Amino acid sequence: MIRINLLPHRIEKRRQRRQQFYALSAVMIVLGALIGFAVHMVYSGHIERQQERNDFLKAEIAKLDRDIAEIRRLREQIDAMLARKQVIESLQSTRAETVHLFNELAQQMPDGVYLKSIKQTDRRVTLVGYAQSNARVSHLMRNLESSPFLEQPVLVEAKAANIDNRRVSEFTLGIGIRQPKTDDNEAAAVENKGAGQ
Repeated sequence: MIRINLLPHRIEKRRQRRQQFYALSAVMIVLGALIGFAVHMVYSGHIERQQERNDFLKAEIAKLDRDIAEIRRLREQIDAMLARKQVIESLQSTRAETVHLFNELAQQMPDGVYLKSIKQTDRRVTLVGYAQSNARVSHLMRNLESSPFLEQPVLVEAKAANIDNRRVSEFTLGIGIRQPKTDDNEAAAVENKGAGQ
């Protein structure tokens, strides 16, 4: 029987398989590194593009914020101008009101009554004055109530006082100013004209 020693042949085959395994492992590592690098480049490209979009959006948002601030400032100016216009219009419509008020008070003031102060707040007037008696204050209230320009006289306070060693009645009286009828008619005419168009 012939014996053949196949041991060196097996060792050679094992060594070749080991080299193939190492070569295949190296190729796989290089291939994995290339794939990882390619994926990294793709993702970083996406991130850069998204960052550019974000920067563009931030710039546009900043522009819009500046525009909104400018619009807000313009609105505030418009509101301030409208408020001024309203004040001017109200002053224009009521410029003769003070003259009417003083004229009415002078006409309706009975003898023995004089005023110390007059204060107007919107359509209400507060009169503070002295009268020789409470009956004269009542007479003043009746006169004011019959006035076409004044309305709703209300006695706020009446008390005794001494002026120049004379006993008088100090009073505080509130009255309202009636809205002139001509203004109502004009306003109604303007509203009807506006509604007709």
